Amino acid sequence: MKQIGVGILGFGTVGAGVAEGLLKHREVMGRRLGVDIVLKRVADLDITTPRGVEVPAGVLTTDAAATIADPEVNIVVETIGGTGVAKKFVLDALKAKKCVVTANKKLLAEHGAEIFETAAANGVDIYFGAAVGGGIPIIRVLREGLSGNEIESIHGILNGTCNYILTRMENEGLPFDEVLRDAQKLGYAEANPSLDIDGFDTAHKACILAALSYGFQPKLGDVQVEGIRNLAGEDVKYAADFGYRIKLLACVAKCGDEVEVGVHPTLVPFSHMLSNVNDAFNAAMVKGDMSDYTMYYGRGAGRAPTASTVVADIGDIARNLAHGETRYLRGIPNYDEGKIKLRSPGEISSRFYIRFMVEDKAGAFGTIASILGRHSVSISAANQKSGSQGNQPVPVVVLTHAAKTSDLEVALAEIEASGVIGAKPVKLRMI
Repeated sequence: MKQIGVGILGFGTVGAGVAEGLLKHREVMGRRLGVDIVLKRVADLDITTPRGVEVPAGVLTTDAAATIADPEVNIVVETIGGTGVAKKFVLDALKAKKCVVTANKKLLAEHGAEIFETAAANGVDIYFGAAVGGGIPIIRVLREGLSGNEIESIHGILNGTCNYILTRMENEGLPFDEVLRDAQKLGYAEANPSLDIDGFDTAHKACILAALSYGFQPKLGDVQVEGIRNLAGEDVKYAADFGYRIKLLACVAKCGDEVEVGVHPTLVPFSHMLSNVNDAFNAAMVKGDMSDYTMYYGRGAGRAPTASTVVADIGDIARNLAHGETRYLRGIPNYDEGKIKLRSPGEISSRFYIRFMVEDKAGAFGTIASILGRHSVSISAANQKSGSQGNQPVPVVVLTHAAKTSDLEVALAEIEASGVIGAKPVKLRMI
């Protein structure tokens, strides 16, 4: 049986999980794949702190460059994260004609073109199945399972931290700040949670899904991203009154020769499958022109789930190398580069939830409805949530039919200037 050597760069949560998986399942993977996958090196600046996994003597090292250069290492696994030294090591490994496995969505979303070009120029593969969805094989689904479909849309709950916070805000009626503090104590949220709660972690993943589905790489700076930091508890409650839950959704959809990519807190009907994805779980719902809707659900982060997908990628590459070949997985394809463009956020149509704080005076809501109608925004439902108390503004929630985002923005600006509301309107998308 041919032996394939693996070197891991980074011995943190995921790296330790990958090492554990390779050691624990070496025999069973050999039987299934017909190749002996051997952990040769694990490189990290800290090789003394216990990680909960015992590696063979001589495997741990602080020298990443030597790991990459080792002739017995055929596959380099990057689990460092970020776009600093991780990028250098990935490029060095590819230039050394070593196949690479990574779970680094930030690196791929921001520097994917350079990395994939380097892989192709050196005739080696780069696999990244765990970069989106952790233990959910959504990358493999798009590459293989649905390769015969035109992907019409993807809606995904792709950040467990945000989903945990939203679940508790709804179930327990707690404010955002309190749930975030609990999430940090429990390890669901980082000490600096900005990447998660401001939506950029989800946006990195959305860019990768768009590129896989439509053959072009969106620039993160061009994607409209809204997080949940400013989400108010009353909007969670009011959404539920209408039969909706709020989820932070990544939306990727084809619109002619344009692709919509965005991340927004979104109202999802109770009856929708994504509505019932709770706590730290992730899910992606994909609509193909032949498959129709399919959904993929599971743990989107964590040591074992993410490592599971990384180990599967290692297995695929090892099997290919054992047969003296590489496959077509040299990164994200760019077959439609130049033919497809990112749709302007203002051109995107959606249904909307809008909460107005309406002044307690005659004709105020009529003014709002008139302005919305004048800008082609049609109301499908409206509800005054409480009576006036001492001439204070009253919350009125409006649900709209599908409207162009730019039309709604103009209408809301005119409503703010009209003097009939006492605060900036709250606007959320609806699925």
